[in-house]
Amino acid sequence: MENGRVKGPASYFPSIEKKYGRPMDYWFSALAKLGGMKHMEMVAYLKASHGMGHGHANAAVAGFLSREK
Repeated sequence: MENGRVKGPASYFPSIEKKYGRPMDYWFSALAKLGGMKHMEMVAYLKASHGMGHGHANAAVAGFLSREK
């Protein structure tokens, strides 16, 4: 966070929560269950199974993977 602004994937989290009606912990938990999928495979899962747009799915996965490191 720089100058009080959230940057990177986390900047999408409020709009993901608002649009899809679930907190980020829900999405991170769903991604954790995918065990070993690559980034774009997880993005494709969120898009196909939950109707997420590409940008939101990509941000959710990037946020999840950065937490896992």
